[in-house]
Amino acid sequence: MARKSPQPKATSSEVLECVQQNCPSCGKSMWNEYNNLRRVRTLKGVIQLLLKIRRCQNRSCERYKIKYRPEQEGSWALPQQEFGLDVIALVGALRYQEYRSIPQIHQHLRNQGVEVSERSVTHLLERYDELVALWLSDHLRLKAIAKKQGRLILAIDGMQPDVGHEVLWVIRDCLSGEIILAKTLLSSRNEDLAALLSQVKNTLDVEIDGVISDGQQSIRKAVEVALLGIAHGLCHFHYLKEAAKVIYEADRHARKGTKKARSGHMPD
Repeated sequence: MARKSPQPKATSSEVLECVQQNCPSCGKSMWNEYNNLRRVRTLKGVIQLLLKIRRCQNRSCERYKIKYRPEQEGSWALPQQEFGLDVIALVGALRYQEYRSIPQIHQHLRNQGVEVSERSVTHLLERYDELVALWLSDHLRLKAIAKKQGRLILAIDGMQPDVGHEVLWVIRDCLSGEIILAKTLLSSRNEDLAALLSQVKNTLDVEIDGVISDGQQSIRKAVEVALLGIAHGLCHFHYLKEAAKVIYEADRHARKGTKKARSGHMPD
């Protein structure tokens, strides 16, 4: 059915760059060949994503002209979906932890500012069910993809829509864009995350070239335990986010100092 209303306007924007800028096959630099725009509805607003797409230019490489998308894209939304993973995680939590009906979930999302129809809530619940059942029903296909590639670059992200809800952990392969494993956990302990990573490593049984994630301490420890010696990098977005905090705090203190200095010279 055709859309009856226009997409909501973006409330903010993000630029997503590839962390891996050298070809994972031949090691030569991949060019930023073109950009893609993508709009995602999240619990924090409608985000306009600018995706920097890279391709290997080495004609003798097996990945010649194969697009390589920013690793962080998969932490925002599933392929071809306009709702964020945080929305999907919340829908699943409301349904299976709080036993709410579709109309109740729809109203909850509307109250949080998410523009969504009741029919779309049904589709989002289906996407959640597909995610958490993925490993049980699809591991043979994933093993075939991994074997053909000969290597994996993993990205791991956790989605906790609200405090008190379970965390939906998603592990993706950045080369194929496939979601390898999705599972809800009551906690984010490094032991639990290490078990997920070990499960991926032992079942797919191919070389893992690296892991990309945010800077959460439990993820760092889990990678160190389960994937000892494998390169672990933080995505550029989180590097810049952490740097911005330092700049913001320095600016805030400077403004406070200036305000105090000026007030001290003002007459009574």
